[in-house]
Amino acid sequence: MGKIVITEFISIDGVVEAPGGEDFKYPDWSFEIDRGPEGERFKEVEALQSAALLLGRKTYEGFAQAWPQYEGELADKYNSMPKYVVSSTLTDPTWTNTTVLSGDLVEDVSRLKREVDGEISVAGSIQLAQGLLAHDLVDEIHLMVSPFILGFGRTLWAPTPDKSAWRLTEATTYGDGVLVTIHQRIR
Repeated sequence: MGKIVITEFISIDGVVEAPGGEDFKYPDWSFEIDRGPEGERFKEVEALQSAALLLGRKTYEGFAQAWPQYEGELADKYNSMPKYVVSSTLTDPTWTNTTVLSGDLVEDVSRLKREVDGEISVAGSIQLAQGLLAHDLVDEIHLMVSPFILGFGRTLWAPTPDKSAWRLTEATTYGDGVLVTIHQRIR
């Protein structure tokens, strides 16, 4: 049985938009603070332990453009692992091992959780992450909080139909004050 793990670079005020992107008011904002080697290793291990990626179309297109150009253990993992992209417009994905999910979000993701053994990592993908949270499909949330209040940009948190309970299972500070928290859904 798979579990959905949302992983986000996030500011103190909840902004998750373009943490490493250039087309934003604050380009590469999440990389302005040193995470230190332990923080970098956390992100690497997090990615390496994933069984599959579940992405929205925009994040998928960015990953698909970037990762095939890289080499190394992490690039090998991303380039070979199963990837699922939620999109009603993408029809011919070119990145290896990609499947497009264009049906009902709840049905598609519930099926994916039954079929994939291990962590299904949702990186970035703001609209998808919000939809998964709204439909209570998320099992774990990993937040890497940069000590900034951006005051601008799309946030992770959107209205949900009901409250949900979460357990903080880890809180670690890396580098120059980057806080990583891991929250597990209490069911």
